Amino acid sequence: MRLSTALCSSVSAISALALLSACGSGTGTSSSSSQPLIGVDYPRSDTDFWNSYIKYTPGYAGKLGLSLKTTNSQSDVAKLTANAQTFISQGVKGIAMAPQDTAAIAPTLDQLAAKKIPVVTVDTRPDTGKVFMVVRADNRAYGEKACQYLGTKLGGKGKVVMLEGDLSSINGRDRTEAFNDCMKKNFPDIKVFGEATNWDGAVAAQKLQTDLIANPDIKGVYMQSSFALAGTLQVLKQAGLLVDPKDEKHVFVVSNDGIPEELKNIADGKIDATVSQPADLYAQYALHYLRAAIDGKTFQPGPTDHDSTIIQVRDGLLEDQLSAPLVTADGGTYGGVASVRSDDKSLWGNNVG
Repeated sequence: MRLSTALCSSVSAISALALLSACGSGTGTSSSSSQPLIGVDYPRSDTDFWNSYIKYTPGYAGKLGLSLKTTNSQSDVAKLTANAQTFISQGVKGIAMAPQDTAAIAPTLDQLAAKKIPVVTVDTRPDTGKVFMVVRADNRAYGEKACQYLGTKLGGKGKVVMLEGDLSSINGRDRTEAFNDCMKKNFPDIKVFGEATNWDGAVAAQKLQTDLIANPDIKGVYMQSSFALAGTLQVLKQAGLLVDPKDEKHVFVVSNDGIPEELKNIADGKIDATVSQPADLYAQYALHYLRAAIDGKTFQPGPTDHDSTIIQVRDGLLEDQLSAPLVTADGGTYGGVASVRSDDKSLWGNNVG
């Protein structure tokens, strides 16, 4: 079907992107060329953060003129590898994925590169292998912001528990190393109990409970993801420590993700801060870069037009580091880190649903 000049000139900016091929040529195009087929593998669906990412993805695919196939690898790199083979057989023009094991995904990335299928990784960065773009926030900044907040609140003294993610993931390593480095440098009188949890909420709760029994004077908890939120609150409640922030028994809790439940808990005084990991922007810019790759565009390190910075991680690997603010009840500044209030409407967690 031929698209009229009037139609091409009247579509909105978003619709124009979807119709770009047809309007430019002035002749009919097949659905495969005007709506390139892409594959998106969801890494898991057992957390509010990733469920939010899953909800955002189809909408952004539609806005960008992309046809969508999806799979869920459930944090299993073998399933992710199999899902990639499925995408290849379906003829996708690009793939977005969030490999949780950032080393083991290398052979799959090599295969996709050989087939000239561009890949964008979301939230995680592969240890080796070629991808078109990495879309994530600065995960070292997550650990540093949590450190500055807790160190300030504890007055530079005391004990804190860090509920680590999976250290086979670049995210777990970045957050852990940055938190420890910041504490050693800025708050050497704070003792950190680092607990490996493999992003498992039940494991996190059990280890926190054990630490609190052995060290009842623990005054801070850093959860590297909201996976540990429910268990942490339950453990603190059972120990009689889930009290108002002004109560001397209060244990200061910092999380990472910025899900709606965290924002509500900050407002209610149950936890104290989080770093808002942008689920909406992860979906938007993962697909933005896939569309760009399909259209033959390239990028260079430097500031972007969406309040982020593209950095060169290593030769041939670029990463768009999206903004991830510290969120608190008062929007104050802690150790030089400015925060935004938990009721700020710019936070994606206040706009879900």
